[in-house]
Amino acid sequence: MWVSRRVRGTAAALAALALTAVTACSPSPPSPAATPSPGDSTAATGTGTGTGQAAGAGNIPTASTLRWHPCTGQLAGLQCGSLQVPLNYADPGGRKLTLALSMVPATAPESQQQGVLLVNPGGPGGSGLALAGEVAAGISPQVAAEYDIVGFDPRGVGASVPELTCDPTFFSGDRPNYIPSSAAAEQVLINRAKMYAADCEKRFGWLLPYMTTINVARDLDSIRKAFGVRQISYYAFSYGTYIGQVYATLFPSRIRRMVLDSTVDPAGVWYIDNIDQDYAFQARQEAFFAWIAEYNSTYGLGTTAAEVQAAWYRARDRLLAHPIPGPDGGGPLIGPDEFDDTYLIGGYEDTLWPGLAEALSQYLNDGSASALLAQYEEYGVQNENEFAVYNAVQCADVDWPRNWAEWQTDTEQVYKTAPFEAWDNAWFNAACAFWPVRGPAKPLQIKGAGLPPILMLQGTLDAATPYAGAQDAHKLLPSARMVVVEGGGNHGQSLQVPEDTCVMNYLNSYLATGAVPEHPGLVNATCPAVPDPTPGG
Repeated sequence: MWVSRRVRGTAAALAALALTAVTACSPSPPSPAATPSPGDSTAATGTGTGTGQAAGAGNIPTASTLRWHPCTGQLAGLQCGSLQVPLNYADPGGRKLTLALSMVPATAPESQQQGVLLVNPGGPGGSGLALAGEVAAGISPQVAAEYDIVGFDPRGVGASVPELTCDPTFFSGDRPNYIPSSAAAEQVLINRAKMYAADCEKRFGWLLPYMTTINVARDLDSIRKAFGVRQISYYAFSYGTYIGQVYATLFPSRIRRMVLDSTVDPAGVWYIDNIDQDYAFQARQEAFFAWIAEYNSTYGLGTTAAEVQAAWYRARDRLLAHPIPGPDGGGPLIGPDEFDDTYLIGGYEDTLWPGLAEALSQYLNDGSASALLAQYEEYGVQNENEFAVYNAVQCADVDWPRNWAEWQTDTEQVYKTAPFEAWDNAWFNAACAFWPVRGPAKPLQIKGAGLPPILMLQGTLDAATPYAGAQDAHKLLPSARMVVVEGGGNHGQSLQVPEDTCVMNYLNSYLATGAVPEHPGLVNATCPAVPDPTPGG
């Protein structure tokens, strides 16, 4: 399933960035490294040589070949640029792709600058252009001023060229129910997956063999070279953490600092990781139902999680029988699949729970679909470019089971105890059973030797990148130190709204000085989770 941290509204991020620009040169407060983070008694220990000096010769981009211009539209306030990279790194002189880049330039004096900080929100398929502004606005102004913060659209994504799209109408019209009611209904969905894979081959067969995370990591190194620097720093969420692990394996000497927030298990790429998500999302959905039950006086959907769950499935059944039609009276705008897609996002970010609960309440108790429509339009609408890149990367990274009977058996097993996401996730990935490109039998073996200290941030209840898998990644990265957010279920522990001050103290300290928690083991520091939202919050 889609594994990307949702980026805050660009306008809000850039508004905050404007304030950052005003204060970036004001007198500095005490270093974040000097203040122990709330919720943990273990202070961080510095491993760099301090702000400015830590950058070292060769990491300040004084010889960049990139050309920048002011961004427009939703990215106004950032700098935009582009970079050509090889389609096939085995043939560097051959066909080229163009990556779209964004940047918030460093504003500190050059002697205090720390080089390039590449950022990525996840995916596969997530656009990273807006994230540069969000990171610049979200971290300490003094730290942000020291970095050239650079976002990018990976190959095939968004403003990069070409933009991969296989069937722009795939999510339009009357979609078949994710949960098949019969063998015939299942075959309809199988045929749909086969057709999507065939459409991708027909439109972009020349590109598909090169849509791999390994090539995305090579693209990162092409960006580094274009900046003319010896090393880069990297800060990523979700799937972006897998890009980081692959980059660290291929180019260990090119990493200066690395932050991995909500980390992918590299051993489960990708079939097993998706099954693990099913169970984790079930737990998050049940937590959502329990939260609604606490506020029955507000929502009127039940006093227990079981009652709320029954209400949710009652709404789903109603939408299956009577989809909400589109505004022109044409095909249905919201059926059961669209309903699932909308409520799935609540598993990523609990700040969405009040709006989702209110929409469910109005639909069932008042007969009004307006709030549900608004939630769907904001959070549930699928972007086919993201979906195409998601499939292209995951299907090519590693070979998937090619016998549908294996998928069916595994999904039915998951569905017995974790029905919320089981079939939805199977169909989201089903094209990989028929993909024209076969990946290697096993995923790339991640190697962590020779790396600098890495900061990992992880919630114990994260559904998209479950805690156990993140700790598996931690074991492969001996220099990594993990800050565990106990009871944290959001996907992405930093840059949250409301802010988790404890997490941000660790992040700012690390980016400023290279300091990481010194406690040994797999839990190197802990932070409390931000409180659950309240109705109307």
